[in-house]
Amino acid sequence: MSWIKEIPYKDATGQLKKIYDRIKGPNNNIDNVLSIHSLRPHTLIGHMGLYKNVLHNSNNTVPKWYLETLGVYVSHLNQCSYCVDHHSGGLKRLLNDDSRFQEIISCILKDEVHLHFKYQYLAGLHYAKQLTLSHHTITETDIRNLREQELSDGEILEINQVVSYFNYVNRTVVGLGVNTDGDIIGLSPNESDDPENWSHS
Repeated sequence: MSWIKEIPYKDATGQLKKIYDRIKGPNNNIDNVLSIHSLRPHTLIGHMGLYKNVLHNSNNTVPKWYLETLGVYVSHLNQCSYCVDHHSGGLKRLLNDDSRFQEIISCILKDEVHLHFKYQYLAGLHYAKQLTLSHHTITETDIRNLREQELSDGEILEINQVVSYFNYVNRTVVGLGVNTDGDIIGLSPNESDDPENWSHS
């Protein structure tokens, strides 16, 4: 749960109940990262709109497994075990390859991403680390370096938005003491063709 009051699904009414019905998973489960917004449902709408569109939208061209990898890496850098646990689960499901998943998670947890990634994927992870831990040092040269790895400006924007989203959610989770008690690890709003579909599966 968390360090502040949350309203569970069974007690939700009005606007909150309507939103919960849009985002719920099996057995009316609401992930704690979402129920933390229950005292201010309008912030939950903002959170879900951002999350769905930066990570689970079919208009993205960066592979979804890599966007999830960025999320796990940023969460590790921010020491947010909640998001590492959840998005590792999502990454494992997307890869459907236990050996590859273990290699990726191992190099993330050791912060040795250069052992598994090359070219644009490694450059994106370096940018993610810089944006997370030393954002004030980023210059236009860093963006040019990403272009030199054959990332388009649109793909650079996708990476930027995913990294920025995870920095936001990591701070929400860590700052309010959110844990995974009662969560179903690894669920996500996977209907990427429908940005209005927020249900978790």
